[in-house]
Formats: sequence, structure tokens, C-alpha cells
Amino acid sequence: MPKPTSQQIVVDLPPGRNYAIHFDRLVEAPGLLASAGVQSGQLLVVADDNVARHYLHALTASLETNGWAPRTHVVPPGEASKSTAVLGRLYDWALQAPIDRSTSVIALGGGVVGDLAGYLAATLLRGLPLFHIPTSLVAQVDSSIGGKTGINHSAGKNLIGAFHQPRFVLTDVSVLATLPDREYASGLAEVVKHALIADAGFFNWLETRWADVVQKDESVVAEMVFRAASIKAGIVAEDERESGRRRLLNFGHTFGHAIELATGYGTFTHGEAVAVGMRAALHLSSSLQSGKTVHERMLLPAFTRADALLSRIPISASLDGLSIEELIAAMATDKKRTEANLRFVVLNAVGKAKVVDVVPRGALEAAWKYAMGNVQPGSMTT
Repeated sequence: MPKPTSQQIVVDLPPGRNYAIHFDRLVEAPGLLASAGVQSGQLLVVADDNVARHYLHALTASLETNGWAPRTHVVPPGEASKSTAVLGRLYDWALQAPIDRSTSVIALGGGVVGDLAGYLAATLLRGLPLFHIPTSLVAQVDSSIGGKTGINHSAGKNLIGAFHQPRFVLTDVSVLATLPDREYASGLAEVVKHALIADAGFFNWLETRWADVVQKDESVVAEMVFRAASIKAGIVAEDERESGRRRLLNFGHTFGHAIELATGYGTFTHGEAVAVGMRAALHLSSSLQSGKTVHERMLLPAFTRADALLSRIPISASLDGLSIEELIAAMATDKKRTEANLRFVVLNAVGKAKVVDVVPRGALEAAWKYAMGNVQPGSMTT
């Protein structure tokens, strides 16, 4: 399990590959790099346009003042940047100047930049040191922790990638103040997911503090991020390569990834798709727990509170025009499927999840009907 202090969480990975999630200001990066044994000199820094506008100068100025020579590359924002074309341009840029296996890569940004820059670090010279400075909520609580890196393919999301753990994660919750509401709401989906699969007490806390969460009260957000990141860190420490408990982190994702593929990447944010996917997964949980297909407009009472909280996460896109057949077909590309079956994460109760490999077709269709009937674009509410 992670070892939390007032300022960090340590992700325990054997043998001797522990790394810390530091909760500090972005400008503390130079000191943390020095503490991690990184020698002053060239660094590769990857950010997207939106993040660069707010934070790239502050980071590079701080690095330069302390003896580093950062080289920066800015990519377009959005899921489309997780592509072979953008990755190829990153390779060309990185290899323009001499680099060696001690040259570090810093991913400054959200989940897209973290996945993309992480895969760059994993594959250049067969592996460069990687450091995450996540600037979105979804990256702070989820994608920057655990070493998953990769890009998308036209056949599906994250089908090309590698595990490559960072040397540390620097989480500055103050940067969330500039995060657009849609991106913040997207991150809340991952926060709620962590609570639903592993921590009923955290779920209760989210219910009672939701108004403060929505208003981005910094002290409340700091506690929320710390608690959600602790859950992710503990699961990663227990199951680094997703052979067991880490699979639970995919709650809602088999449905969500199908939504992203069927609607086109960028129509839904990842978090929006996962929020809808979790509502489908709750319905599926109801069907499997009852032993029969639950009516498409119903949930078992055990899951109504969970669904009510998920319904408060706004969705900006629509599933109008899509058929259940299209969505089920999109599921077939999920990289987590077994040879014979799709794999789903379902709940026994709030805070208790499990993986199932065999799902009746009728229950799957009813779950999709339930989710599709509850996608109502709207704004953040308290």
C-alpha cells in the first residue's frame, strides 16, 4: 500500500523502483529533480498548446535558473495527438540534438501528453527517465500514476503502448484553477470511479462535499486528489502489470472506450465517456446481481446512490444517432478482452468491485439502453 505523508505518496514497486507522488508547486521541480539524482543539463519537455500557454514558461524558467537546459515541444491539445504522426514528429525533434539514456523526459500536461510523452520516453533509446507534472484532474488522480503509456490506433484506443513507470510525479493542485470546466468534470469521473471500486468512505465524502468540489475549493480539491491518487497508487503497487486487482480500474471503461471509438475521438472527453460507461456498468451490475436482466429503466437500490452521483457529472456530447449494435461492435476492439469474451468490471456494492468474463447479451443490451437513455448534456451542478 502507498505510504502517505503530508506532502507525498510513495508507490511501492519491486525491486527498488519506488517513486513518489509529490504534492507541491510546479516551480519546485528543479529541487525534486536534483533529489532524484538527475544531473543538470539537457531535458526534453513535452506540453500541449493550452498547458504551454499557462505553465511552460514558469517551468522552463525555473529549470534554467537552476542549471538545466530544457528543450520544449508543444503538441496540439486533444486525443488526436495520441497518434503515430505526432509521435513521429516528437522522435524527429528529440533526435535533432544528441541525447543519451540519461536524458530525461518531462510530461507537462493532462492524460494525452502524459501518455504520448511517456511512450516517447519508453521507446527512445529503449527507455529514458520519465517525470510527470500532471495539470488536469484526470492526470493527477489517474493517468500519471502507474506507468501506462501509449497512443491510439484507428482500430481502438490505447492499442499501442508500453508500461514505463515515472521517476516521480509532481502534482500541483493549484493549476486546476485554470482547467476548463469540461476537463475538470471529466476528471471527476475518474475520482468517482476510484471511490466506487475501492472506498465506500471516500464515496460518502464525495457525496457530502460535492458542492465544494464543484466550486473548486482548493483545500477540498487537495484532499480529494490526495485520496483518489492514494487509491490508484495502492492498486498499482499491488498489481503493476494489470494481471489482477488493477483490472478493477477499468470500471466503466469497456463501455467508455466503445463510446469514444463509435463517436470519434474528441466528441466525448475520456472522462465523459467513462461517466456514461459507469452508468451502463451499474445497470449491468444490477442485472448480474439479481440473476436476471433488469428493466432498462431500473437499477437495484444498492446502486441508485452511485448512479445519482454520476448523474451530476455533466456530459457535453450525445449518443443520438448511434445504435446499440454499433456500440457493441465497437466493444470488440477492447484490448482487455479475453480470446473468447469481453471483460467487464461490475460492482457487488459501492466500494467492492469484481471482474466478469461472461455477460448475457440481453443484460449487455439493457445496460446500453439505460446509459443511452440517461445521456443528457448539461452544465456542472452542485
